[in-house]
Amino acid sequence: MTEGRATFPVEPWSLTEIGLDHSSLGVHESVFALANGHMGLRGSFEEGEPVVVPGTYLNGFFEERPLPYAEAGYGFPEQGQTVVNVTDGKLIRLLVGDTPLDLDYGEIVEHRRTLDLRRGVLRRVTEWRSPNGRTVRVTSTRLVSLRRRSIAAIQYQVECTDDRGDLYIALQSDLLANEPVDSGSEADDPRAAAALRRPLISELAVGRGHRAVLVHRTKRSHLRMAAGMDHVIEVPDSVTEDMEAGEDLARYTLAARLPGRGSSVTLIKYLSYGWSSRRSASALRDQVEGALATAKLAGFRRLAEEQRQVLDEFWSTADVEIEGDDELQQAVRVGVFHVLQAGLRAERQPIPAKGLTGPGYDGHTFWDTETYVLPVLTYIAPEAARDALRWRHSTLELARSRARELGLHGAAFPWRTIRGEETSGYWPAGTAAFHINADIADAVVRYLHATEDEEFDRDFGTELLVETARLWASLGHFDEEHGFRIDGVTGPDEYTAVVDNNVYTNLMAQRNLREAAAAVERQPDVAGRLQVTEDETATWLRAARLMAVPYDTRLGVHMQSDAFTHHEEWDFTSTPRDRYPLLLHYPYFDIYRKQVIKQADLVMALHLRGDAFTFEEKVADFAYYEARTVRDSSLSAAQQAVVAAETGHLELAYDYWAEATLTDLQNLHGNSGHGLHIASMAGGWTVAVAGFGGMRDHDGHLLFAPRLPERITRLRFRLAYQGRALQVTVTKEQATYRLLDGEALDVHHHGRRLTVDHADVVVDIPPAPDTGKVTQPHGAEPRRRSRYGAA
Repeated sequence: MTEGRATFPVEPWSLTEIGLDHSSLGVHESVFALANGHMGLRGSFEEGEPVVVPGTYLNGFFEERPLPYAEAGYGFPEQGQTVVNVTDGKLIRLLVGDTPLDLDYGEIVEHRRTLDLRRGVLRRVTEWRSPNGRTVRVTSTRLVSLRRRSIAAIQYQVECTDDRGDLYIALQSDLLANEPVDSGSEADDPRAAAALRRPLISELAVGRGHRAVLVHRTKRSHLRMAAGMDHVIEVPDSVTEDMEAGEDLARYTLAARLPGRGSSVTLIKYLSYGWSSRRSASALRDQVEGALATAKLAGFRRLAEEQRQVLDEFWSTADVEIEGDDELQQAVRVGVFHVLQAGLRAERQPIPAKGLTGPGYDGHTFWDTETYVLPVLTYIAPEAARDALRWRHSTLELARSRARELGLHGAAFPWRTIRGEETSGYWPAGTAAFHINADIADAVVRYLHATEDEEFDRDFGTELLVETARLWASLGHFDEEHGFRIDGVTGPDEYTAVVDNNVYTNLMAQRNLREAAAAVERQPDVAGRLQVTEDETATWLRAARLMAVPYDTRLGVHMQSDAFTHHEEWDFTSTPRDRYPLLLHYPYFDIYRKQVIKQADLVMALHLRGDAFTFEEKVADFAYYEARTVRDSSLSAAQQAVVAAETGHLELAYDYWAEATLTDLQNLHGNSGHGLHIASMAGGWTVAVAGFGGMRDHDGHLLFAPRLPERITRLRFRLAYQGRALQVTVTKEQATYRLLDGEALDVHHHGRRLTVDHADVVVDIPPAPDTGKVTQPHGAEPRRRSRYGAA
């Protein structure tokens, strides 16, 4: 096989790499990562080489590090948190004769890897000829169990494929801690992770027979983790075996003779991981050994069957079917699969921006979780959404403490965190982005509307709504001329920092205040426990009623924040394409005072608070801000797509849909090697359902306004809503609504009320409005897809 770029054939239910492309190795490690929300294994090769980032991650497991400041200030966080690359159990090194299998050496005869979206496994076939001429075929199947939270497994087979007689091989199956990780050329990228040198301290190492366990702890965060492995072997002849276990390495070694072509050795490796801030080393050892015992008893075939069963059930509700663009169909399913992997078994741990696919952003959780990921999980895996919100609730005391530190009431949730403390070392694009509070409240309200989960409302939801509302009441103030103002904050657009009356923030806070007052009325016992008074709720409602929403009467558009439309315009025509993203090439001083937008901000308000705007305002606002948004964030394309579709720009929405879904598959932002952009992955589903399906859920009622772009001939998606399974099918002329399960449901279609039951309800789709042309900044047009050669 000639070395060069790998190819990815378009397949509806899998993603396959044919050939080996060294230039994209890190990206493919991210794309082929397997996870379940508790643990994640990057798609590095079992043999350990070649590799860029070999990462293995446990959700919530991190090390602390000091945050240095040239000039410290009151309220600046003092400690950072960085995800730890924990003990690597993927390693199965292979010696063919006396030559290690390394795809950088010898000859690759055949190489193929496939991420199977229906079975939830990573399959790999490599035929390799060693420098001394011996040829073997390696076939592996890897899974991270979606049913058994702490279990992963690898089936690894080595087959002799030449006619040169006996072949002696050795397999070394490892647990390796404190693996060196080189960030390479990405070290100067602020989106990359901080370097941690040997973060794990050995506490326990045991090995016997086919099983070994290593237990380590961190130096500063005082967390403890255990990794265990066990093995089952199938061999054609006698073998020699050995097990050793030291501080940072446990190794099971198997040597075997393969008597010629067609003979093979199969090694099944079972892995288990667990961590705790409280449990002892011996208790964690017992935990992983017990999990290994049950996994080994079940066997690899049973684990694979369980994986398929979980995914069959998941796809029955979550699938999006697209006719007319096979590449987009594949990309949307890959995205939804990775969203599931990020959150399904997180179980009251955060959902990081990169999931568990890489160390990018230090493994931190941002507002991405509540604003991008949970709106998807709420409708396709609501239990995962519930768990994520329960994690936020578990950090409430830390958020209250942070609010007190800032001289505020209620809770101030962190801009970026792993455990719940604020770890952002840059105030303008960190703590000042208080909209995280309203984003959490919005996710709570959406979940409650979609599930009618009264227990969650009583035990968690109402308290989250009350404490976030209290923050807004103390952060803002009443002004006789402008109503209720929220000053000195940063909205989603990090290129316009520390502003007054950011429209997105104010409108999201407005909903937060209203929903908190409604929750107090629903849950008087909770309100009593939290000492909510009638005067307090009256203040919330008055602030919501008088919320400042800046508007430029001269231009006929909303201002993103006070006086934004009076700022100097950015000179886009003199900005070379290779100077994006701007934050890596221009000083913040220059960026902050110009009309240049990193990512959808006011445009996102048009989506998430669309009930606060008229259609005419949406058309005018979208056109104005489209011309100033450079999309230096992967978070932008999906939101712009949704509003473009609503305002009649269907082909533009289609281009942004492709950009969002292909962000990682084509490494459009140049940093997918750090890990996947889980929010952008979720955006594929969001654009299908909220964009071309036109779904909105502002007040607990489902509204749809579907329309399709030219290339797409049919779109079908499903939702879980209030105990029902709803299916929506959209063609160019008609939409069909049908319940697959549950009692009749009222929805709205382009303003018309429909009652949907178990028979098809077929209605016509009105033509898209003609709202004129919109333009983008020079150099920031939608990233077009290479496959179809779009202009």
